[in-house]
Amino acid sequence: MARQLFGTDGIRGVAGDYPLDDQTIFAVGRALAAHVLGSNGASRVLIGRDTRASGPKVEELLASGLNQGGVDTVSAGIVTTPAVAYLTNAEDFNAGMMISASHNSFEDNGIKIFNSLGEKLPDSEEDEIERRIFDLREQPTRPNQKALRPNTSLAEMYLNHLLSVGSPDTSFRDLNIVADCANGAASDLAPELFERLGVAAEILSNHPDGRNINRDCGSLHMEALQGCVVGRGADLGVAFDGDADRALFVAENGEIVDGDVILLLAAQYLARLNHLPGNQVVTTVMANMGLQKTLEEDGISLTRTKVGDKYVLEEMIRSGAVLGGEQSGHIIFRKFATTGDGLLTARMMLEIVSAFSTPLSELKKRLTVFPQKLENLRVSRKPPFQDVPVLAEAIQQSEKALGSGGRVLVRYSGTEPLVRIMVEAKDNAVVEEHTERLVKVFQTQLGL
Repeated sequence: MARQLFGTDGIRGVAGDYPLDDQTIFAVGRALAAHVLGSNGASRVLIGRDTRASGPKVEELLASGLNQGGVDTVSAGIVTTPAVAYLTNAEDFNAGMMISASHNSFEDNGIKIFNSLGEKLPDSEEDEIERRIFDLREQPTRPNQKALRPNTSLAEMYLNHLLSVGSPDTSFRDLNIVADCANGAASDLAPELFERLGVAAEILSNHPDGRNINRDCGSLHMEALQGCVVGRGADLGVAFDGDADRALFVAENGEIVDGDVILLLAAQYLARLNHLPGNQVVTTVMANMGLQKTLEEDGISLTRTKVGDKYVLEEMIRSGAVLGGEQSGHIIFRKFATTGDGLLTARMMLEIVSAFSTPLSELKKRLTVFPQKLENLRVSRKPPFQDVPVLAEAIQQSEKALGSGGRVLVRYSGTEPLVRIMVEAKDNAVVEEHTERLVKVFQTQLGL
């Protein structure tokens, strides 16, 4: 049976509507309780949330479901997704849950689940939990809400962890940065981290009101950050998303620095320190072909996975890689984290820029970028491409025309009613031509 609840990053939807209605959220809590107790007799689950207005209610319903299932719950309050992942492992919780819809607007919310190691669940376990959820939704049990009092010491433990990573000899006193907290989970944590590191930081969008998370700010709306970095003459800027599991940067000249550049610079820096075992990096199919080419010139191999930082981590564990991530800014430093961590990435990028003693705009030029275009098209349904001959033929035609000099990647979003069409080639005109043609075909066949 095709998945109905879990996408590439947990369960996500409009708060209050299925699958984030009261009955289903309560069933998620009860299903995780059954899964945890059934797998290892565990009895404690950690819950964190971002700043969305719907977060407290979702948290209470999850806690009620968990408690009815025989599992104790602890609230970390408003913390980042990677904080939940880290604390779940470090404090011996048997599972962790993060309530967030990441970069989406406040109307949406979501539920991400971590195992006792702080890793996102493999697809097989999510499928098992999903089956339990549907079974439990059919039972007449009435959802109850259980208010939780946050344990504020947990956020402090996470901050102390961030302060302990990287080179202990690095000084950040000379750095001048701007940070955009997206009015989200990093709003309190990021300013505190930078202050303790000794970084001179101007903080933007750190006044959440429950409804302004990601609104014209954060990693999807970087215009204000770009203007502030240039206007202030800062060394760089960093933008987080709503749950701060990703970070993107702005160079001193206002240019955006994405995850491909971050991975390249981190790989080169770690290799210089002999801290890149196997000289390998793991990323997804979305990474620019230029990243692979540039890494190969440095003697570093690149492995691609499907989209989702949990798939990146799975391959990193399998291959022994310590560095991986996504173009979107999910970067995994596996020595210190089990998931993408925006605050950790910011901490490491500050160290990298300091170590290279070079402006970020110049470091960015190390990456030879192939022209790439991504179009997100809303669709009415998501049939397998091979089941729609017109779509399959259109994709094959572009792949054949581009040959080894380019790529076509077409995939459905795991969390939204979208098809993502990406074309990459050495020549921008070729990219535009194939993107436009594919968008027209998909619009005709699947568009709303």
